[in-house]
Amino acid sequence: MSRITTGMALAAGLGTRMRPLTLDRPKALVSVQGRVLLDWALDRFAAAGVERCVVNIHHFADLMEAHLAGRSGAPALTISDERDDVLETGGGVVKALPELGSDPFFISNIDAVWLDEDERELDRLQTAWDPARMDALLLLAPMDRTLGFDGAGDAFLETDGRLRFRGDADAAPYAYAGVQILNPAVLAGREPVRFSMMDVWKELAAAGRIHGLAMRSFWMHVGDPVALAEAEARLSG
Repeated sequence: MSRITTGMALAAGLGTRMRPLTLDRPKALVSVQGRVLLDWALDRFAAAGVERCVVNIHHFADLMEAHLAGRSGAPALTISDERDDVLETGGGVVKALPELGSDPFFISNIDAVWLDEDERELDRLQTAWDPARMDALLLLAPMDRTLGFDGAGDAFLETDGRLRFRGDADAAPYAYAGVQILNPAVLAGREPVRFSMMDVWKELAAAGRIHGLAMRSFWMHVGDPVALAEAEARLSG
């Protein structure tokens, strides 16, 4: 199977939970250990062999454009401009599809931070990708190896790797770690309007076409100032 060389970084969010840091910048440009969140995602893509990446922008779009223009090296960057209307996770990907192409690609949130341990997590995700059995493959963080995630868990993993969402259960053992591989064919016919990727995932779960992979690295969800301070402390230590 050919390598996945295309990715998308979801960077158009308003970052309301990160205030006051996002009163003068987008969340994507908040720094962790001297590197902005967006660069954590883009550098991770580059290390995994991603050659082209689409970045959607909305909040403080001019600052985002300036930052992206200042990057060099892989991946080559294309902007998907959502200045007029932020389209959420699903609509944002649909809008970017003409740039992303028809082959499977990575999608990454920009508030997921980790240090790879024995193997790059994106390499593991790509090795596990099997288009014959799945249309989406989500990287999952075991709940006992997370920081900054305040939910009760997102999903269960079946023995064959299929993913089942928590639903009405009180808790689940895994949190979505903010990175997935997606077959763009599942978005065919959808309009670039506001909708969540969760709508797509639920359809795939019902068809048994969404799988998960438990990560080995310690995962940090840097979504608010408290989590940012905790992540800084862990990375410094």
